[in-house]
Amino acid sequence: MASSAPASTYPIVWLDAIHYKVREKGKVASKAVHTILGVNLKGKNEVLGLYISEHEGVNFWLQVLTDLGNLGVEDIFIACVDGLKVPKAIEAVFPNTKVQLCIVHQIRNSMKYVGTKNQKEFMVDLKRVYKATTIDLAASELDI
Repeated sequence: MASSAPASTYPIVWLDAIHYKVREKGKVASKAVHTILGVNLKGKNEVLGLYISEHEGVNFWLQVLTDLGNLGVEDIFIACVDGLKVPKAIEAVFPNTKVQLCIVHQIRNSMKYVGTKNQKEFMVDLKRVYKATTIDLAASELDI
């Protein structure tokens, strides 16, 4: 389900999902509630849509973004996403949109490849990279 007609241009739009376990037909099923939140040109937050699905994939996000276009969204300057399949769908519907990947999701994805006993030390090093004030400083922290 989508909200009423939104404004035509959004400087920032967040696209994300929260997964819930629900009882359906006597069984427990996983459902995702996808939220699309935008900041309009006046700086006001708007819920652009809420969608429920079982999976979060490029085809799903392609349909959601197409729906936004059909509702009147002409342009999105920056889309903040979790880094899954959303960037490909954004590029297909809003090709000039810059995609910003969520740092929390990037860190979680990085942690999957680090052994449990090394995670604390890894996070100390990773924080130095993310807290760097310049790209050059961040690159030098990676070289340590």
